[in-house]
Amino acid sequence: MLREWDEHGLVLRVGRFRETDIWLRTLCKTHGITTLFAFGASRSRKRFCGCLDVFNTLHCHIRVAKNGRFLNLQEAVLLTGPQRLRHNWQRMGLAANCLRFVESLDVPPENATEVFDLVEDLRCTLESAPHLSSLLPLFFRLRVAGASGLAPQLYRCGSCGVHLHGDAIFLADEGQIRCASCKTRTAYTTQLSGAALSLLRHVRDTAPSAWPSKGLAPPEHRACARAIDGFVQYHLGLVFDEGRFRRI
Repeated sequence: MLREWDEHGLVLRVGRFRETDIWLRTLCKTHGITTLFAFGASRSRKRFCGCLDVFNTLHCHIRVAKNGRFLNLQEAVLLTGPQRLRHNWQRMGLAANCLRFVESLDVPPENATEVFDLVEDLRCTLESAPHLSSLLPLFFRLRVAGASGLAPQLYRCGSCGVHLHGDAIFLADEGQIRCASCKTRTAYTTQLSGAALSLLRHVRDTAPSAWPSKGLAPPEHRACARAIDGFVQYHLGLVFDEGRFRRI
């Protein structure tokens, strides 16, 4: 077992304990979600240089505590972080929603690199995109679910196998689509137009910087939201309620 290593870590949440110490909930690029303890961080100017803020990406030097019960952040150097984003409360709200979702997933090491890259791309998108879709947090949940090994099947009918180009029915509980001939009705079905299905395919297979900012009619907008929300709730057991994600 490694006792000491260097790692890129993206800060999801920060808190204080005692007078000068800080803990960080961090998405590490190879170790996944970890909690790091930075002792004396609120007074240290040499080891941390004021870089322990949410949405910053750090080069971290980490050491396992002598008793093996926690991880010490020995030193951190800022690699990248938001600039204009911190002055836009609406976009910071979108960012916070997405970061809470990642934290709630408890990303394991085998999925960490892809999720890490998605979060960094999300930060760049929130910083620079002139317009953002109101569905961006839901798009992000769908894409991260895919990176975690839970990508829905959106190209072929899950029953007869025919490749679908137009309308389809999405079964959130089965994570697949049905054609008109194989349609079924459960509490978890959503009717998708060809445009809505095409959008969900695009989001599932690309990074946030490639997602469209607008273009769906209100009924299609609602259908995409319902399909993604149902899929995430059923397969990940997470629901967004009163400003936080909780297990159901």
